Amino acid sequence: MHSSHRDPPLAEADGEVFRLVQGEDKRQRESIRLIASENYVSRAVLEASATSLTNKYAEGYPGKRYYDGMDFIDPLEQLAIDRAKLLFEAEHANVQPYSGSPANLAVLLALCQPGDVTMGMALPAGGHLTHGWKVSATGIYYQSVQYGVRNDNHRIDMDEVRELARKHRPKLIWCGHSAYPRVVDFAAFAEIAREVGAVLAADIAHIAGLVVGGAHPSPTPHADAVTTTTHKTLRGPRGGLILCKQAHANAIDRAVFPGLQGGPHNHTTAAKAVAFHEAAQPPFRIYAAQIVANARKLAEHFLERGYMLVSGGTDNHIVLVDMTNRHLSGRPAAATLNRCGIELNANAIPFDPRKPFDPSGIRMGLAALTSRGLRENDMERVAALIDEVLTEAAKRDGSVSREFSQRVREAVQEFLAPFPAPGL
Repeated sequence: MHSSHRDPPLAEADGEVFRLVQGEDKRQRESIRLIASENYVSRAVLEASATSLTNKYAEGYPGKRYYDGMDFIDPLEQLAIDRAKLLFEAEHANVQPYSGSPANLAVLLALCQPGDVTMGMALPAGGHLTHGWKVSATGIYYQSVQYGVRNDNHRIDMDEVRELARKHRPKLIWCGHSAYPRVVDFAAFAEIAREVGAVLAADIAHIAGLVVGGAHPSPTPHADAVTTTTHKTLRGPRGGLILCKQAHANAIDRAVFPGLQGGPHNHTTAAKAVAFHEAAQPPFRIYAAQIVANARKLAEHFLERGYMLVSGGTDNHIVLVDMTNRHLSGRPAAATLNRCGIELNANAIPFDPRKPFDPSGIRMGLAALTSRGLRENDMERVAALIDEVLTEAAKRDGSVSREFSQRVREAVQEFLAPFPAPGL
């Protein structure tokens, strides 16, 4: 590139992409965003994500790299590691995983042999694909045993977990979830793992922000390895993180690189460091407590309106609604709400009689709305708007008119106007 060559901004260089990005900015400003894995990151996290660090390769670890020019990358990654260890009170941290699923694969690669027996929460009960579900690599390369929840209260049955562990003697036990609205008893899982000689891995991708904010117990004292995404409730960039006991540090690091990945994404590492710093500040504790307060209040309003909730309520950021008594399944419910400016996802419920692609439930999470500053007294309006759409859709075979969706969309925008979206 000659020095005289102009380096135009995105709007000029690629109008098509620029317009799509602008459209997404607008959508995030104007929608009630209730997807449980989503949030708003701060302007500082967004800035760090878009730096010149994206130009640099950094295979290896601080002080042990395969390339030169690490003058700023090494201290940056070390800063992210130190902040993660401090935040989660962990003995070792690896900040390189590209996301949560690769982090889970790295733990299996480090602590198990292919073909070993592992145990995890079944996907329909609220677990994650990577906890050994049959279509995932974690269920293909390992012999996976799956535990569920109780039929009567939708809570993890620790007696069943213990029975299965004694019977199958797994090498590794997963605890953690992607759609479980209750507190995970890490201490009880650790006791079972010790009894059968298994290592315990806790996947806290959904609740990491609640854990560091003091709104959910921490797995760090109990688990051999802890994995998480850095987005979701933690309010960082799209990425992954592994924390572990010192005894497993070398195995975990070798599994991430060279086991599964090449060079880490340094611009994401920088954004992770910023997010860890933000999460260590006192306001973050207020934020985490507010997420749970908002979720509980929203759950209350849904119960008052005659909706059925999985487990009857929530202890975290997730509200899981069973739509069986509403004459509407999850997929059309989510699609119709989306047209009305309300974003959530269709989700399987425990013992779901319907197919995974059109399950019986919808899942809501309160991390993003709480980041915008909504509080308990705003939850009644959120519930009312959702109920209005679902009631109308149930009357009309799962759809609503264009006029109706436009009217609700305008009501949503007006409702959100006093709550600016962070970072945008």
